[in-house]
Order: sequence, then structure tokens, then C-alpha cells
Amino acid sequence: MTSGQAIACAAPQARRSRQARVVWGERLVTVGGDAPVRVQSMTNTDTVDAIGTAIQVKALALAGSEMVRLTVNTPQAAAAVPAVREQLDRMGIDVPLIGDFHYNGHRLLTDFPACAQALSKYRINPGNVGKGDKHDRQFGQMIEAALRWDKPVRIGVNWGSLDQELLAGLMDENNRRSSPWQVKQVMYEALISSALESARQAGAMGMDESQIILSCKVSGVQDLIAVYRELARRCDYPLHLGLTEAGMGSKGAVASASALAILLQEGIGDTIRVSLTPQPGEARTQEVAIACEILQALELRSFVPSVTACPGCGRTTSTTFQELTKQIEDFLRSQMPLWRVKYPGVEKLKVAVMGCIVNGPGESKHADIGISLPGSGEAPAAPVFIDGEKRMTLRGDAIAQEFQAIVENYVATRYGAPQTALAP
Repeated sequence: MTSGQAIACAAPQARRSRQARVVWGERLVTVGGDAPVRVQSMTNTDTVDAIGTAIQVKALALAGSEMVRLTVNTPQAAAAVPAVREQLDRMGIDVPLIGDFHYNGHRLLTDFPACAQALSKYRINPGNVGKGDKHDRQFGQMIEAALRWDKPVRIGVNWGSLDQELLAGLMDENNRRSSPWQVKQVMYEALISSALESARQAGAMGMDESQIILSCKVSGVQDLIAVYRELARRCDYPLHLGLTEAGMGSKGAVASASALAILLQEGIGDTIRVSLTPQPGEARTQEVAIACEILQALELRSFVPSVTACPGCGRTTSTTFQELTKQIEDFLRSQMPLWRVKYPGVEKLKVAVMGCIVNGPGESKHADIGISLPGSGEAPAAPVFIDGEKRMTLRGDAIAQEFQAIVENYVATRYGAPQTALAP
């Protein structure tokens, strides 16, 4: 038997961006540099409804969103932003709020200084700040507000609202080339040029480069990858990733995960958002859960304990392992707001819920704590493995409740203070 070269463990490349700061009150959220990739989300409430918006922001924050964006599109919405902030402060939710501005942001930030102050960051879309000679003046007013209140900005270009004058100019330039680019390549260049030129203008007005974050959002997976690779090559600003208008359900989740995972693996991206269209009755927090799962799957961050579970086959005609998996996952997620504070490190816990003897004991040994339920024709016994060793066997009709209690005891014993050894 001969041995070959050791297989290297795949790991994401180190990110290359500078670091930006997002501050609210006593809370500092660093973006870029060596900081973790941050999860962002956006409300879909009417911002004028300050209480309803604050309730949704709280839900998004508790689900793992570290920054939440609000629509600020009317004087009434701008006037409501300080009330949203006040409601959140009363609830003990210190998540930074980002104002999403289009068309009239220059007026709203000027006419409503309390709004400008209550927000922690402004999102500016260069394609929607005005046309012709109004463009630079109105963009400048928004940057002046950011400078006045010491707020970072995200210059967020979107191919659905691209600066048409810029695009037309690049199209004309392309027509004069001896070997013209494809139309899509010109579109890529327009996106990147819009972001970089806007950042240059902000810097010329006195904005520190560390307070500028860029994004160039598109709705196609390959398009997003191509644009961000080139954007990352041409600048070192922190980058916000997101597949805009990703879609609903599995389509939106898979498309977002496909694009973001490739870029994050290459060290591109400092904040992410999964822009899902909620299915009827679905919680807005689903987009946050998927964003967190993408980062956790890439081993970039840990948010909740992971549950390994088998998909089922002809050996597992019983649905017991499916029901237990669902129960354990729901239980772990529901406990995380408390556990995150009480048990530091618990988010790295690995639990296995397996359905038969084939891979059940092995996967359970690889996990911190695992259970191997009996498959079809197997003895009605479920061995429990803790830290790689078989510690007990559960039997009877209360296996689910007993295993949940074992998990809870394990968490308290391993992650609580003081640390003590778990009795066999």
C-alpha cells in the first residue's frame, strides 16, 4: 500500500478589504478587514408604522441579522425613523439601522435631521439620485449628510436601476472599439464604474475611504460572480454581497447560496443579504436563517448548533427520526437567544440524529452528542453517544423527550460556568 500526497483541507481565502465602522450608541459593528462576514436583512413593513417596523426589526435581529435596512421613501417614513429607533431601544434591541434611499434621499436627509442621526448607515443608489446636472448635486447632498452625522454609506448599484447616461456613454465608447465587447460585458463595466466613480466623488468631498462600502447587485448567479470578481480586483472597499430579486422558496435560496458561496470561498464579500421573496405566510426571518446557514456551511461563522441527520431510505420506514430531528432543530433555535448569552460557544455544538445502524453510530460519534434511532427490523433501542463514546441507550415511547433533556443537560454542563466533567 502506498501513500500519496496529503489532501489539503479546503478553506476560504482571506479577505482583502479595508475595514469600515458602523456605530449605534455603544454598539460598534466592524465590516471588512479581519471582521466576520456580517449578515444583513431588510424590513418589508411600511416604515411609517413605527411599532410594526420595530417588531419586525426585533425578529430579524434575534434571528441573527446584525444590521437591518429600512425603506425611507417619504417625509412620513423619515419622520418615523427616530420612533423606530426609540421602540427598539425600549425593547433592548441595539441592532444598527440602515436607511434605504432612492430619488429623494437628498431632501429627506436634509429636512429630517433626526432621521439622519437615528440611522447608522445610509444606502445610496447612484442610479436613483437624479439625472443630468442634478445627479452630482443631489448625490453630494447625501454625502454631506453622512459627513455631518459621521455615518458610513453603502454605494449600492443595481442593474435594474443603473445610471442610463453612464450606460449610454459606455455603449457609445464600445461601438468605437475595433473589437466591441458583448452587451453584457458593457453592463458589467457600467455597474463597476458607477460604484467606483461614486466612491471617488464621496472621497473627494472628504469622506474617509473606511466609511464607504460598495455593492453591485444583479439577479443572475454567473453575472454576480463575474461582476464581484472584477470589482474586488479593482478596489479594496468592503463589499456587500447579494443576489437581487433572487426569487421565492428553494429557487431563491439555491441561487443565493450558489453565488454567495463561490465568492465567499474566494475571499470576496464582507456583508451578505439573501433577498428572498417570502412565500405566503412565511416569516421575513427566513432570509436571515438562510444567510446564516450559508456562512455556517462554509465554516466562516457559527450561529446555531448544527444538526446532522440522515435523509432516510428503505431502512427507515419509521418517521421517528424525522420528527425528532425537527423537534431538536426547533428546540435549539428557540433556545439560542438565551443560550448565546448564557452559554458562550454553544453555537459550535454538533448534534446528530440518525435513523438506522448503517451510519448512525459513526455519525453520532463524530458529533458532540448524537442518537442512533432503530431502523426497520432493528431492536427498539437508541444508543446515545456523547463526546465520541456510547453513554446510554434509550427505549420506550419517550425517547424524544429524554434525548432533548440530555442535550439540554449537555449544553449546561459543557458550556455553563463553572465547567465540570459530564458524568457517564
